[in-house]
Amino acid sequence: MPQFSPLPKSSQPLEKGLHKDGRRLTPQRLRVLHLFEDLGSGRHLSAEDVHHKLVESNTKVSLATVYRTLRLLVEMGFLHQLELSENGHRFELANDDHPDHHHLVCIRCGRTEEFECDEVLEAGKLAAERIGFQLVESTLNVRAICPSCTPK
Repeated sequence: MPQFSPLPKSSQPLEKGLHKDGRRLTPQRLRVLHLFEDLGSGRHLSAEDVHHKLVESNTKVSLATVYRTLRLLVEMGFLHQLELSENGHRFELANDDHPDHHHLVCIRCGRTEEFECDEVLEAGKLAAERIGFQLVESTLNVRAICPSCTPK
């Protein structure tokens, strides 16, 4: 079982942002963010996954607190939220290194894999320009069935 160190790398920006909004830096908020930092970019977890991993590491936290914390960390820009119709939401560490990435999502188990595609980005730019929009980011969720869920 993974053990998480007490203070995540982003504790100062998190603490500063929370205090600015009149909120406290709680151990649970730190541990949720630290979990994503330890896992690194490209990992997509549901709230239940986060809760399970925290409980495995002997962190006492309710599922409701995990949901509230994930929403807060998305609002503050530390995490990105993927909305998946069949399997709820997945969360990933916000990463400025590759903001325009895409996801293959298994419609049966929710497994989520990232991929990059310049053609998708270019299509987004062209569509935005044609309509007069300014492209901010480009993401695509491709719904599929992963190898584990494909009948043999």
